[in-house]
Formats: sequence, structure tokens, C-alpha cells
Amino acid sequence: MTAADGKKRLTDVADTQQLLRLIQSIPSPKAEPFKLWLAQVGQERIEETIDPEQAIDRALETYLKKGYSEEWVHQRLLAIRIGNELTDEWKERGMSKGRDYAIPTDEITRAWAGMTTRQYKQLKGLKKENLRDNMSDLELVLTMLAEATTTCISKREKPECLAENREIAKRGGSVAGRARLDIETEIGAPVITSQNAADFQQLMPVFTVWTSLIPGLIRMVWSS
Repeated sequence: MTAADGKKRLTDVADTQQLLRLIQSIPSPKAEPFKLWLAQVGQERIEETIDPEQAIDRALETYLKKGYSEEWVHQRLLAIRIGNELTDEWKERGMSKGRDYAIPTDEITRAWAGMTTRQYKQLKGLKKENLRDNMSDLELVLTMLAEATTTCISKREKPECLAENREIAKRGGSVAGRARLDIETEIGAPVITSQNAADFQQLMPVFTVWTSLIPGLIRMVWSS
């Protein structure tokens, strides 16, 4: 990787899963709290598989802990349901998760927001963060309108290939695009802004802090 002096140097790196596996293997009492936490997360995941409603309850709790308002969280959970209905429809039409989903999703975003998903994330200064977690109420509402409309059109017309799904996605997004223009005319301000979660949240995102501390925690525990 590129070092501070601009030269390429051999560097030890790991993704999140590998870091957590390292924590599990550390033979130190200081690692026990993290191992217990991992066990708890695993138990919760099993419980959510048995009873999916628990996943919804925990998602609500997580968003609230991150500092989002309760009103925003309920709207975000509704957006998740509407998004899932659209992906279920795409699956029904023979689409494969991944690139097949990404292409019509981009068409929806471009049609209502005037930019691709990547450009939208760049506007908000995002990298790996979820775009919808960084949307305002109006942005979320228009995203839901675009996706719900796309789902309805698809169920009626039953597209049979990616090209047809892409065209329907563009039409569904255009409905929300026209609504966006009407809203902006009425309120005299743009709906799409560079504001992100940092502007919407009331508290410091606890889990973002925790993630950034993981490498340091590993070094501290391993050296003990």
C-alpha cells in the first residue's frame, strides 16, 4: 500500500471479518468482553432468523442509538419494506441479485434525482455508508415513491429481460422526478442536498466510533 512517504510498502491489512476472527483467537482475559459481545451478536442473529420481527425491532433500536429521530426511523423502516418489495419483484422477473439489481436501481435514481447513485453518494460525501441512511425526509419519500411506482408498473407489465426492467425503472423514477420538481417549485428550495447523517443525527454515531477503534483494541489486547 502507499505509505506516508508516497512509496509502496508491504502492509498487513484485514477486513472486518478477519479482525473479529483475530479477536476470537487472542488468548487474553482482556479479549473476553469482545468475545462475549460476538457471542451475543451471534445469538441475536439466530433469534432474528427464527423470528424476523426481532430484526425490525433491533433495527429501530440501532437507528435511535445512532441519534436519528423516531419519526425518521419509522420512515426509514418503511423505505426498507418498499425497497424489498421491489427487489422481490425483480427476483420474480428472473433478475439476479448484484449487477442486475444495480443497473435498474441506477436508472431509478437518475430519473428522479438527476444523477447516478454513485454521484449522489459523492454529493453527500459518502464512501461505504448507506445512501438512504443519509437522506432527508423528502429524499426518502421520493425514493419510496419511485420504487413503489416501479414495482406497480413491473407487476402490471411483467418484463422479461434486463432491458425491459431498466426501462420500467426509468419510468417509475420519472414519476418521482416530476414530483420533486413540483415540490421544489412550491418550497422554493432544492430537495436534494449535500446534507448527510451527521446533519440529521442528534448524537455521535456510537457504532462508527466502535468500528474505528477495533484495530487499536486488537493491538492493545494482543500485547498484554
